Amino acid sequence: MHKHSIKSFFSIPVVIGICIPILFSGCGGGAGNGGKDGDKKGMPALPVMTVTAGDATVGTEYSSLLEGKVNVEIRPQVDGTLQKIYVDEGAFVKAGQPLFKIDDRVYREQYNSALAAQHAAEASLAVAKLNEEKLVPLVKNNVISDIQLTTARANHQAAKAAVEQSRAAARSAFVNLDYSTLKAPVSGYIGKIPLRLGSLVSKNQSNWLTLLSDVSEIYAYFSMSEIDFMRFRNQYAGATLQEKVKQVSPVSLIMADGNLFAEKGTIGTISGQFDQSTGSVRIRAVFPNPGGLLRSGNTGKVVVESRYHHVLLVPQAATVELQDKVFVFILGKGNKVNKQVITVSGKSGNNYIVSSGVKPGDTIVTAGTEKLPDGTVIKPVKSSPTATEGKK
Repeated sequence: MHKHSIKSFFSIPVVIGICIPILFSGCGGGAGNGGKDGDKKGMPALPVMTVTAGDATVGTEYSSLLEGKVNVEIRPQVDGTLQKIYVDEGAFVKAGQPLFKIDDRVYREQYNSALAAQHAAEASLAVAKLNEEKLVPLVKNNVISDIQLTTARANHQAAKAAVEQSRAAARSAFVNLDYSTLKAPVSGYIGKIPLRLGSLVSKNQSNWLTLLSDVSEIYAYFSMSEIDFMRFRNQYAGATLQEKVKQVSPVSLIMADGNLFAEKGTIGTISGQFDQSTGSVRIRAVFPNPGGLLRSGNTGKVVVESRYHHVLLVPQAATVELQDKVFVFILGKGNKVNKQVITVSGKSGNNYIVSSGVKPGDTIVTAGTEKLPDGTVIKPVKSSPTATEGKK
């Protein structure tokens, strides 16, 4: 009994020593789980940035209609039937190249007749001249009176006038004959050809035979509102509008398929007056078109860049749009965010130009704002500013 009691006594601490670490381990595990749950329910860590003033370039798009440098309506100058068509629609032609042929038989005969009349008049002139010359010595020798010589001289002058008249008639007949072949006045591309061989054409008809476009340069016409034009004009120095236009940066062209045209253009002319019905002014931009990619009748958007100084830039990704309003979340005291309406006056790249709602030095949340409740306390994480275009 005594030995058994001693053995039992020494076995008790061993059991306690084993149990105590297990209890402490269980408590520690509970504390650890509680810590992880606390992180999940804690403040969200969101990136923030400080709003600063800087310079920005804003591109404004204007819908435009494109026209070739020269658009010539090819119309008949004489009456007749269309005998030949030398070109096809869309073909490139050079200045002076034949395009159409009108039956010229009538005009050729008229020219031949006028030419014959000219030759007859020239022969009559030669006879009148001889008659005058042979009477001169007779008058000097008092064989005949001066009246006969005066009459001969008058006939000579009349013969000269007849020759001039016949030559003019011959030239007029030749012009009509030449008009029977229609030639390209400029180099360019042939447009639609509505008529076909054998069609009757007239110099008084309203329809043209085709439209010839010189597209070595393209004119892009667009309209700018009065407010935009006033802002546009005030950006540049100069006493006159022409001086201001010369300082405008090159403009870009977005084609109908959304791609950017490779060549840059310049502002060419600005209309002298506003259209009262639309309250806008018409502006022409000129683009080189060496490859002939653009044609008359194309549409596009002219992008005019404007430079703004000391404006507030806010990344578009940092904003939330709701019911035609744009919001940002401003970091306040105790890292509490406040939802704030901002006024956007333009876009510069991926940034908004803000005219009101924030001020320099404000800290805004730049991401994770889509479902961020107003008044949430966050853990701000400083991010590299993205709205720093032209920052000074």
